[in-house]
Amino acid sequence: MNNKALIVIDIQNEYFENGGMELVNPIVASENAGKLISHFRKKNAPIIHIQHISPDPAKMPFFIAGTGAADIHKNVTPSAEEKVIQKHFPNSFRATELLEYLKTNQITELVVVGMMTHMCIDATTRAAVDFGFQCTVIGDACATRDLEINGTTVKAKDVQHAFLAALEFFYAQIQETDSYLMQN
Repeated sequence: MNNKALIVIDIQNEYFENGGMELVNPIVASENAGKLISHFRKKNAPIIHIQHISPDPAKMPFFIAGTGAADIHKNVTPSAEEKVIQKHFPNSFRATELLEYLKTNQITELVVVGMMTHMCIDATTRAAVDFGFQCTVIGDACATRDLEINGTTVKAKDVQHAFLAALEFFYAQIQETDSYLMQN
């Protein structure tokens, strides 16, 4: 039994060019995630796709169910055998079947990729470790955006590095796609 699963979080059209919340370098991140998906498929290892859907389009006017923007991006299209779990919060475990699914399938280790590093990747990875999972985050298969605080813009590159560094401090091993694929 394979105890390792790939979790593909929110790689949806909303984050790409012409989407409502375009990120920095989403294509590169999605292509790297696609390489990892291919690797897991060849090993017949579990892949779980997480799809964010707005719980209230009036308050959260993006990821609206039934729109192309909410669809999973073509670079990481799930196969018919792969699990797709919809969520309404940044933490992929909150109010979803993810924890039950992982436990039922005896998964103990997660490889995490997706969008946004500073929000859903961070929240899900921290929750996963709190639930007892060992996590690896593939940094170049994740994307984020510029953020602003107190009138200062924090560039996406700095946001990415800060959040990955914070996760690596305790919550996850951080790797790049090519090094992960060479080692696994």
